[in-house]
Amino acid sequence: QVQLVESGGGLVQAGGSLRLSCAASERTFHNAVMGWFRQTREKEREFVGAISWRGSSTYYADSVKGRFTISTDNVKNTVYLQMNNLKPEDTAVYYCAGSTRFTNIVRNFGSWGQGTQVTVSS
Repeated sequence: QVQLVESGGGLVQAGGSLRLSCAASERTFHNAVMGWFRQTREKEREFVGAISWRGSSTYYADSVKGRFTISTDNVKNTVYLQMNNLKPEDTAVYYCAGSTRFTNIVRNFGSWGQGTQVTVSS
């Protein structure tokens, strides 16, 4: 089973930037889609964005559109989430996962990583 490991989280002030990484243990997802999600204690896991491994298609939640960018490095088997102009409401644990479908539905994704905490202070 593909293993996904997220990294890059941390504490940042509002307006700042962070880049999260999601390293995949193998190339299984190269014909599929990778997604980023986030979750807080108060909310269910929500979709942030998704990208096809070939990088030809991306899809973002309205709440992050224009601020977040997803990209892939097929040589490193890694997916990135560049987060700019961060807001306190972006505070959450961020997860990556894979899917065979280009979708924003959480249950269609699997092989979840352990998550990385992002905290945005006001």
